Amino acid sequence: MAKLRHIALSVPDPWATAQFYMNAFGMKKVGEVDASFVLGVYLSDGVMNMAILKFKEDHMAGPRGKEWVGIHHFGFWVDDIKMAAHKLEGAGGVHFAGEAKEDNSFYEVKYMDPNGIMVDITANGWGGASRDGSGRDDGAKKLDNPILAADRSQLVTGH
Repeated sequence: MAKLRHIALSVPDPWATAQFYMNAFGMKKVGEVDASFVLGVYLSDGVMNMAILKFKEDHMAGPRGKEWVGIHHFGFWVDDIKMAAHKLEGAGGVHFAGEAKEDNSFYEVKYMDPNGIMVDITANGWGGASRDGSGRDDGAKKLDNPILAADRSQLVTGH
């Protein structure tokens, strides 16, 4: 069974956007990311994980490119990654990036739906999300480095 547990936004300033969602809806910060292709903030309401991202390269940003602002993708927590991938492909989904890792660390496998909308699947969940909707940590793999402080000097302010 698949459960919607993740949504990602592409924005010019992830920290300003994160502050908005924390102030407006009481979401809690559960981590930050600073990878070769993206930087950002992860929030949670206890059930859903929200990634607020600024992409550094067009390729991983997908067809809309790194400057596009809006909902970027969403993700499903699945029971069996291979079965979910098979169903996605059978329904017309096309693999975009990522593979399940054998070392049981966090991963996302990205697909494009028939409309070109990006969809993630993972069997490990997202930090701050709960599989059953209870708000309890259901053993989701945490971010590899939850205390990471991303390099914000790459942001262009004034948006």
